[in-house]
Amino acid sequence: MPTPPDDYPDHHANDPHACHGVSTDLSDYFLTRRQFLNRMGMGVGALSLAGLLGPRDLAAAQAGAKVTTGPLSPHASHFPGKAKAVIHIFAQGAPSHVDTWDPKPSLTRLNGKSIPGGDIALGSPFTFSKYGQSGLEVSNVFAKTAAHADDLAVIRSMWTDIPAHEVATVFMNTGSLRISKPSMGSWLVYGLGTENQNLPGFIALRGGGLPPGGAANYASAFLPGVYQGTSINTQAPSVPLMIQNIRNTYVGKSEQRRQLDMIHQLNEVHAQNLQRDAALETRLESYEIAFRMQAESLDAFDINKESEATRAAYGIGAPAAGIGRGGSPSETGKQLLIARRLIERGVRVVQVWHQGWDHHQDLQTRLTAKAGEIDQPLAALITDLKQRGLLDSTLIVWGGEFGRKPTRDRNGSDNPGRDHNAKAFSMVMAGGGVKGGTVYGATDEFGAASIVNKVHPHDLHATMLHAMGLDHTKLTYRFNGRDFRLTDVAGNVIKPLLA
Repeated sequence: MPTPPDDYPDHHANDPHACHGVSTDLSDYFLTRRQFLNRMGMGVGALSLAGLLGPRDLAAAQAGAKVTTGPLSPHASHFPGKAKAVIHIFAQGAPSHVDTWDPKPSLTRLNGKSIPGGDIALGSPFTFSKYGQSGLEVSNVFAKTAAHADDLAVIRSMWTDIPAHEVATVFMNTGSLRISKPSMGSWLVYGLGTENQNLPGFIALRGGGLPPGGAANYASAFLPGVYQGTSINTQAPSVPLMIQNIRNTYVGKSEQRRQLDMIHQLNEVHAQNLQRDAALETRLESYEIAFRMQAESLDAFDINKESEATRAAYGIGAPAAGIGRGGSPSETGKQLLIARRLIERGVRVVQVWHQGWDHHQDLQTRLTAKAGEIDQPLAALITDLKQRGLLDSTLIVWGGEFGRKPTRDRNGSDNPGRDHNAKAFSMVMAGGGVKGGTVYGATDEFGAASIVNKVHPHDLHATMLHAMGLDHTKLTYRFNGRDFRLTDVAGNVIKPLLA
């Protein structure tokens, strides 16, 4: 038990019933006769301590200091990875690939006419142009992001299993259609730890309510709870409301530390006498993270500490009073600026939820508005990371859960949109480990189905893990008698995408 400071009041100093000169080992108060006999032979266990702790931790333990090595401490990767952190921008709702990253002249030429399958073609109302030395073709709705064409890798041959938003969204995040499995961010923190012990290793920024599928999208499932994503609602009107109950205005930090140490000690006694409780361990780890977040979290989320020029580059008007409402360039810009600030401080994974891409009607107006919310901020993020020397070590991924059909939605609207399509969609990558100016795979002439170098979410996950220095076949966790992994029993690394 930690020794209290000299000025810490001893409330039992004059208590005639207090036990003076008695061991302060809490386990003594929980000792049964059977446990006493068992403990008589357990002293030899201390001899193995040096094998369990590294030299630095062993010295700290011998000196009576708190050992800081924990589940979130940085771990060695399987091999050197070019990326050290991930910013995953989830365009939830399923963006239309044929209107953004996959030009289809044949579809435009046959607009309003029947195409194979009997449906009526809906040509894209947007124009595509070539950008950069690579000549990457991008829709004009992403003109600002396209200025970074030579930093982008576009996968035009994605496909998934089921074109239902909730199922496909969770699948894109966890690689599972059936049982609850850990999210990609949780796997990354489990495999690599995180560089900043005062902030969570995995943070999910959402502009309002939960996404389809709820917290399963950033949950740790059967992995220890310390690896789950910390969900932050960026619509809160101020940073303290965004990260509530972090500061304790009633108890000082030294007293909080003593209380946490006491709780940990009691839990250790419980674990030795009975068994470890995963839920309890998770609760204690959350207490620890919350305690450490007091030192850094409010500063990390405060974008008012950025210059006016930086905020303007992300599309944020001045003054930046708190966090704006969803559905605006300012809101999305603030999320991406926060993401950069978190990555800069050593957070391993930041997921940014950008919802509202489900365009069954009014495609031209709605997609223009939605792409306009992310185009300038995403371009600013790439520029900002590059200027700070962080782009080469930060993997950026943009995309949704599936794509859209090349035909008019069957609702018969005079201002039509597109229906769901699991057979084809696009993903965009940039930054750490990515070969810029690359197009991988292809769909058919109308964009109805991926046909060349098809990429499944398991392949995408394997590639992202590889960029981070992790072999997806070796990043496993034993649960219920078998080894699980993010990519299940599938997945291939897409090496042409990697530098």
